Amino acid sequence: MTDDYVAGFGFREQADFHSLKDAFDKAAGGKTISCLAAPADKCAHQGLRAFANALNLPLTKIDPDDLQTKVTPTKSEAVLAARGTGSVAEACALIAAGSHGRLYRNREISNDRLAVCAIAKRR
Repeated sequence: MTDDYVAGFGFREQADFHSLKDAFDKAAGGKTISCLAAPADKCAHQGLRAFANALNLPLTKIDPDDLQTKVTPTKSEAVLAARGTGSVAEACALIAAGSHGRLYRNREISNDRLAVCAIAKRR
């Protein structure tokens, strides 16, 4: 059985394809990723859709209310206030990985600081 990894994203509206790719490249570390995940209210974002299409990966829409159900290693006060979790990227990755998933890589931030990506491993 091969390992199955998912990439979760959090990002600002100003993020573009390159912001997402930069965060992804830092977080994925050469692992083969099977899907991307982001809050449902962000999944129509042009940069995210272009990135998912470029990688030919499905995009899992995470219900924003579900983000509050995940405790994350990263604790951003601003993200806690806005989304009810410490890291949107980590929460999305964990939710997409399923009930037995575990975080493989904590969030990595793009160089322009507009996007973050975290990787979770499905079990």
